[in-house]
Amino acid sequence: MPQKTASAVASTHPPESKGDFPKTRWSVVLAAQCGGASSGRALEDLCRAYWYPIYVYLRRTGSGPHDAEDLTQGFFLEFLARDSLSRVTPERGRMRSFLLTSLKHYVTNEWRKETAQKRGGGATIVSIDQMSAEERFANEPRHDDSPDILFDQSWAYAVLDSTMARLRKYYEGFGKAALFAEIESCLSWGEKDGSYAEKAARLGLTEAAVRFAVHQMRKRYQSILRGQITDTVATQEDAEAEIAHLCAVLSAG
Repeated sequence: MPQKTASAVASTHPPESKGDFPKTRWSVVLAAQCGGASSGRALEDLCRAYWYPIYVYLRRTGSGPHDAEDLTQGFFLEFLARDSLSRVTPERGRMRSFLLTSLKHYVTNEWRKETAQKRGGGATIVSIDQMSAEERFANEPRHDDSPDILFDQSWAYAVLDSTMARLRKYYEGFGKAALFAEIESCLSWGEKDGSYAEKAARLGLTEAAVRFAVHQMRKRYQSILRGQITDTVATQEDAEAEIAHLCAVLSAG
């Protein structure tokens, strides 16, 4: 894992409580019990963002590439089409746990019964680039970790990838793509990719200005990361526990 993201995550301290927990995509889904257009859109967004951990789990439990793709599509098709949220209640606070529990139920019930056509009739729920998915899977650590652990690791990296993508988009939106490209490596507090003075010279800024820009970037990264986690839980307590779990997973990896 890149050192920069590990350092940035490790510094993400829980903020003091500021009133009611915000309405998030996952809390909207839970409140609506899979009913209503806003709930459906929120759930689809979350599924599209975190399909890869599902794919990795299926590959690690023995499915070939095409079967894993088919099962991933079939799982999300059923998950979105049925009242899935009413079936598995113990883990409803956190989408990560709920998805994995639901997936296990799906695989147990459908693996032998469903053909590729029955699992979705060719419907595409999430966009899966087979070559890209297999390239990513080939780079997963080859050790004795259980599929459940690998699912959590993949989930953690999906959160980091999405956070970085949103951070880059934020800078590009303000016409600061060059600044972001230059100081991105500074998300690591021990960054070694050139000194601040060298970055300042390349950017035509003072060293003090670059250090301030790095400070602001780290704060923005942490804010986006927290938002990514918050969107997949229902309560403040779950958010803090999920952030702690994310840090633990990344440290162990």
